[in-house]
Amino acid sequence: MKTFHTIDGLRGALAGERRAGKRIGFVPTMGNLHDGHLALIELARERCDVVVCSIFVNALQFGLNEDWDRYPRTFEADQEKLAGARCDYLFHPPDREMYPNGLDSQTKVVCPAMTDVLCGASRPGHFEGVTTVVTKLFNIVQPDEAVFGAKDYQQLAVVRRMAEDLCMPVEIVSAPIHRESDGLAMSSRNRYITAPERPRANQLQKTLQWIVEQLQHGNRDYPELEKQGREQIEAAGFQLDYMAICNSRTLEPAAFDDSEVTVLGAMYTESARLIDNLTLTLEKRGEADAE
Repeated sequence: MKTFHTIDGLRGALAGERRAGKRIGFVPTMGNLHDGHLALIELARERCDVVVCSIFVNALQFGLNEDWDRYPRTFEADQEKLAGARCDYLFHPPDREMYPNGLDSQTKVVCPAMTDVLCGASRPGHFEGVTTVVTKLFNIVQPDEAVFGAKDYQQLAVVRRMAEDLCMPVEIVSAPIHRESDGLAMSSRNRYITAPERPRANQLQKTLQWIVEQLQHGNRDYPELEKQGREQIEAAGFQLDYMAICNSRTLEPAAFDDSEVTVLGAMYTESARLIDNLTLTLEKRGEADAE
């Protein structure tokens, strides 16, 4: 695996791969890699000839009082994991390489759809930072495909919309959520969870699964299901950020006749904010289940 810290260096290396007609897959990350990230690398490896991973803790997507300063940075360990996963190129730029004119004067990419709800409501400006850095990374790498994990479902939907709106020649690929043995979605922020609350930290996933089961049994009272979901989270001793049943494509509140829906939730532990989601196809009245 070759590691680059400059845009020109990476572009030069990828130019040769592109001239050779190779398909380039890209996995953007903020590092502190776990098995969920490596599953994204594996999927890109299966689909493409060349795999590029970026590690960049993007200050632009962190709000005031968020954890940019203490976000875990484990570059040497990440390098070893990526090499073991047969990643071809690692891009690890310093802040000045990505934002040469500083954050305050950085040109920004704004996706007005789907960014002021769910995580966007709790983290103002977050998705503006995401769409800006992802656009910059797409311009640098110029991949044929980019792989994103479904755990950050809103991010996935926003990036897809951005790529569509801006006519980007990049296929956005979704990878399934990678989970711990108890169902907790893998996340770099799981290390913040305290030992006493860790046995209960999978409550968000359990609540989402309960809502999915209710939906599969024909319950379409979405507000009531969201309310009961909140009660389950609070009864387990956690604070709920949001619980929402949404149209999978638009992230608008699910309508009674929507067939593709996603149940999304976020909750706070003592020192971590956890997100998760489950997507399902609902049976339409009088019709067989969709395949």
